[in-house]
Amino acid sequence: MKAIFHYFVLVGLPILGVLALLQLGQGLEAPAAAAAAGVPETGAALEHGGELSTLLIQISVILAASRLVGMIFRKLHQPQVMGEMVAGILLGPSLLGWIAPGVSAALFPPESLGYLNALSQVGLLLFMFLVGLELDPQLLKGRGHTAVVTSHVSILAPFLLGTLLALFLYPRLSNDDVPFTHFALFVGIAMSITAFPVLARILTERNLLRTPVGSLTITCAAVDDVTGWCILAGVVLLVRTTAGALPLWVTIGGSAVYILAMLFVVRPALGWLEKSYEKRGKLAQDMMALIFLVVLLSGLVTEWLGIHALFGAFLAGAMMPKQHQFVVALTQKLEDTAVVLLLPLFFAFTGLRASIGLVSGAELWFYCGLIILVAIAGKFGGSTLAARITGTPWREAAALGILMNTRGLMELVVLNIGLDIGILSPTLFTMMVLMALITTFMTSPLLEWIYFARLLPGKYPKAAARAHALNGQQPKDERSEEPEFPEFIE
Repeated sequence: MKAIFHYFVLVGLPILGVLALLQLGQGLEAPAAAAAAGVPETGAALEHGGELSTLLIQISVILAASRLVGMIFRKLHQPQVMGEMVAGILLGPSLLGWIAPGVSAALFPPESLGYLNALSQVGLLLFMFLVGLELDPQLLKGRGHTAVVTSHVSILAPFLLGTLLALFLYPRLSNDDVPFTHFALFVGIAMSITAFPVLARILTERNLLRTPVGSLTITCAAVDDVTGWCILAGVVLLVRTTAGALPLWVTIGGSAVYILAMLFVVRPALGWLEKSYEKRGKLAQDMMALIFLVVLLSGLVTEWLGIHALFGAFLAGAMMPKQHQFVVALTQKLEDTAVVLLLPLFFAFTGLRASIGLVSGAELWFYCGLIILVAIAGKFGGSTLAARITGTPWREAAALGILMNTRGLMELVVLNIGLDIGILSPTLFTMMVLMALITTFMTSPLLEWIYFARLLPGKYPKAAARAHALNGQQPKDERSEEPEFPEFIE
């Protein structure tokens, strides 16, 4: 009965609050749409002979900058991907276009960005496949009341606050081409995202995966990932069907048939891959070709249905066999191309679309600060309070809240979708990119200060024993544990 009461208060009330805020915002009016300034747009193709040279130079500069800045951030005890995200921002109008506009115009002419975007989207498809591959349904079993309530609250609390924030932002940072419902739902989901891959990497680096806090956090992040992408798919579907791309019945019916086919036809058929891998001891080229076909065709179907190709790639990864050695082998095959070469192109393209110069004046910086504050309050505050109410001690609950506040590149994926479908203006897009960077950057130092440094078993035996007692385990030396997750983000 107590568990039901907790669930109703922490989950049911936020849902009612979101519905009330959506109704309340129906009467709001946004400014008239205006042309975006300060952000480069894709244009016509370059003349024959110049496009390949330009693209190769762009890739070389992006790759060098991402590795260099990534190395610097590793020295600061930040994940490599954090440095790559920052490198992408620095190559855009926020820095390079500001200090050397001539160099920026020559390196990234607007007419060349279509090629860069296409390559970055291919890399993003492969990465989202890896994210889906990383999700193990076994994580969601037997985790108990705390994991269920905390994971749901960690989505609903920031979603509620994001919807509330939308009442304030819509008349100021949106336009009359965007319905309030679309705007509010998207701001809510943007506040609710947790970067599962970055989070898994941080837990691996800190040797926390097998601790009670680590296992609880990775479970909540997995639930967040699945739930968040489902909600985002619904929002994108709502926007695109309103625009009339496909009849609503075709989109809904087609999506239902697609999901059922993936669950009951494709997933059992893919079991052959695991058996073939166990027999041969390696992933043959024919197997890899089949896997690529599944990813591309799944993405094509969801793109045609009006959702987004990324959802198809994500679901294709989720349908793959989850045998550990198979997942590791497949990840190792793909990570160098997807993560090292192609993913930085996505960060650079994001950086070219975001311009800190658009956030000018005290008023806009106040809006930006408010977005960051609401994002932290919703994700960190909601996760921490839910974990504490369901029995987790304050320090462990705060550590979980810090980790769940990690948004990383998953937030950038969501924001780019919002900009593509016209819900976010370039100015609001830039503000939310800054929010994603700040909430990701703060994770490692806060975790070190609040939790990790205070729970080294050799130095803090009582605290470590209390943490392990939460899960009925004996204290262990956490630094000796082997990581359970493939490290496809360094």
